[in-house]
Amino acid sequence: MAQLFFFYLAGIIVLTSILVVALRNPVYSALSLLIMFFHVAGLYVTLHAEFVAAVQIIVYAGAILVLYLFVVMLLNLHREDRYHAQFPLATLLGVTILTEVILLMLQRGDSGAPVATPVIAPPTPAIGNTEAIGEVLYSTYVFPFEVASLILLVAMIGAIVLAKQDLFEQKG
Repeated sequence: MAQLFFFYLAGIIVLTSILVVALRNPVYSALSLLIMFFHVAGLYVTLHAEFVAAVQIIVYAGAILVLYLFVVMLLNLHREDRYHAQFPLATLLGVTILTEVILLMLQRGDSGAPVATPVIAPPTPAIGNTEAIGEVLYSTYVFPFEVASLILLVAMIGAIVLAKQDLFEQKG
């Protein structure tokens, strides 16, 4: 069942990644990127890395994708073409690479190598990785964390000031 879930997530990630570069409309491309970010977060959840999955959604899907959409809307791009001219060549190369990957997996499956048995680890305390990261982040690394947040705040204010100057120069 876990392998089926992995292959579902991986398939959607590959498909939406192809759409990110193949679609000509930048908004559709950004929506494909958003779907890909959520499925990558799903992969992190299957690896029991819930904090990394949350950061994936907050930082990439939340901040970076919104920044990308703001730039697209600020540039006001209007293109009606959906696919790049290189799409047939990219499809051919993608199918070739996919065929090679499938052949390598089939060849590895025929090797008949013995499967290693997992070693049972002793039980660990009930603290999760998110709690451990939070405890270290807000105790040992609280000063660098606050400096990083201050730098981001200054960068955000600077971007707003620069954007407002450009708007006033265009109208005047």
